[in-house]
Amino acid sequence: MTHSVAREPQRRNSRSNRARILATARQELGRNPDVTLEEIARASGVVRRTLFGHFPGRAALLEALAEEASEALRGALAVATAPQEPAERALAHFVHTIWPVGDRYRLLLALARRDLGNERVAEILAPAREEVTAILTRGQCDGVFHTQLPPAVLSAGLEAMQVALLEEVNTGALEDDGTRTAVVALLAAGVPEERARAVVEEIVSPATATATAASSEEQAQV
Repeated sequence: MTHSVAREPQRRNSRSNRARILATARQELGRNPDVTLEEIARASGVVRRTLFGHFPGRAALLEALAEEASEALRGALAVATAPQEPAERALAHFVHTIWPVGDRYRLLLALARRDLGNERVAEILAPAREEVTAILTRGQCDGVFHTQLPPAVLSAGLEAMQVALLEEVNTGALEDDGTRTAVVALLAAGVPEERARAVVEEIVSPATATATAASSEEQAQV
């Protein structure tokens, strides 16, 4: 019993170290794909031995990041998928909901060629890519999106644009919470600007209202 109680703080500390290493690795690799494990350990505030205790090598660390990204994307997709909505609203909803996990997208794509491999990254991103392609196909059939490009090609273009905009946010050249990107995605799909703005406003307003209400409730409890 005593040993079990004594081990629990050690387990909590181990989980905390692992989470901190992964968070730091995500940031450092996003800035510099060539960063070493030793540099990640220092930035995480742990010794090299601690990092290697969790991740025996670079491949193990990157696979853990890939799985973390996969889980985050699955969670976002569960909220972002709205097959019953009109295509333009579904696309805006998807882009805005995925935005908070966009950095994981960005990191995966950056590491695809040299570390994780294109097949592994494609496997992780497949559900999101398939969802966008399905929305675009539906929108083209309904006449709300242009048909200049096949849905899968247009989907790839929208993905590249979103990643590029995330880069601009990270450099400080752009301020966005996903709202601007959602509008631009609709514009790129062929929705007129006024309509695109209106659709995104419909998407964002309820989310903003919910967040404000939750904040007010927390303050009231304090």
